Amino acid sequence: MKAIRFNFTMPRYVLGLVLGKLSPKFYWSGLTCTDFKEIPEPELPGDDWVKVKTILGGICGSDTSQVKLILSTYYEPLNSPQHTIGHENVGRIADIGVGVDNWQVGDRVIVEPLLWCKPRGYKDLCRYCAQGEINRCERFSDGDIAPGIQVGACLDTGGSWSSYFVAHKSQLFRIPENISDENALLIEPFSSSLHAVLNNFPQDNDKVLIVGAGTIGLGVLAALRALGSKADIRVLGRHGFQADAARKLGASQVVKIDRNDDYYSEIADWSGGSVKQPPIGRGIVIGGADLTFECVGMSSSIDDAMRLTRNGGRVILVGAPGVIKMDWTSIDSQELEVKSSFYYNHAETYNGVQWKTFDLTIDLMANGKVDLGWLVTHKFQLKDYKHAFEMSNKRGKNQALKIAFDFEQ
Repeated sequence: MKAIRFNFTMPRYVLGLVLGKLSPKFYWSGLTCTDFKEIPEPELPGDDWVKVKTILGGICGSDTSQVKLILSTYYEPLNSPQHTIGHENVGRIADIGVGVDNWQVGDRVIVEPLLWCKPRGYKDLCRYCAQGEINRCERFSDGDIAPGIQVGACLDTGGSWSSYFVAHKSQLFRIPENISDENALLIEPFSSSLHAVLNNFPQDNDKVLIVGAGTIGLGVLAALRALGSKADIRVLGRHGFQADAARKLGASQVVKIDRNDDYYSEIADWSGGSVKQPPIGRGIVIGGADLTFECVGMSSSIDDAMRLTRNGGRVILVGAPGVIKMDWTSIDSQELEVKSSFYYNHAETYNGVQWKTFDLTIDLMANGKVDLGWLVTHKFQLKDYKHAFEMSNKRGKNQALKIAFDFEQ
């Protein structure tokens, strides 16, 4: 089968850093760490595993950052140096190990990508997995399978940027018939947004700012409204099509980012604050949001999140920041509470009941409280991956929200 692979070697990495400065097309030319090649279908690692035939494989911002070699090297000891990319997925079971009950070939599933203790063969769970916090697992590089935090980063599992990948039975979630393939594909990214919201739910009189109107930022907005938040929610976005999506999902207002920092004045007016401008450098807002969800992970967006939050406010880092350079003075001078939100887990509390994040997402979708399938704006066959990456690299120009590889075209 054909697959899009990440193949880290030092010569490929160094060549990618050099050629990528000339044109981003070199990142997916096959000369650097990402290539398109024929590989064998993955084998079941054990009796408790299934093989999944991919229907859709989503392109996540973290995937494109990996392709463009801008992710932090922090994860390198925890991931396989060679692997098939792709963790956003929806598919059908194609083969079942003898130790897998209650599943059949042909069942439509979403696979929770995290490779925590159970998929790694441990019966004695680590302290975090034992309490359902699988996103904090201490064994992502250990156990019966190759290192990898998730499907799409592990040599033995493969990933959704290929026709087949494998999953442990503990990772499988059944998709109800009334959830479309496109909505099912959004279960994984929406669950990341939902996890952030469940652990940082605002008061109804709070002023909430969402920095970023991509899939994660829109997911945070959708989660807030689906769970009943009546807060005044402003979304900071770059493009008109993102603003339209945010309004559809319930944003109180969309503030457009511009190069002149005029949006600082808009946030100040909204929050009853004011803008102070130093002789050199960016301005600051005295006042600002009570609660800010940062959903991009870039230096500029994190800097905005800090500067646009009131003294003593909270900033939740939902985007995936890598190596960034920014002024951290605002955290100190404003006594900001800065928290991160990482993936999802099996220990969410909602309405007094403990949920797996994926189960709660599926319940919200099946009951019509969340509909995100329309965010899948572009689909490509895997062989057209270069076109897909080029479109992803110019999302604003192409009005692209979620791009996916379609294996049933």
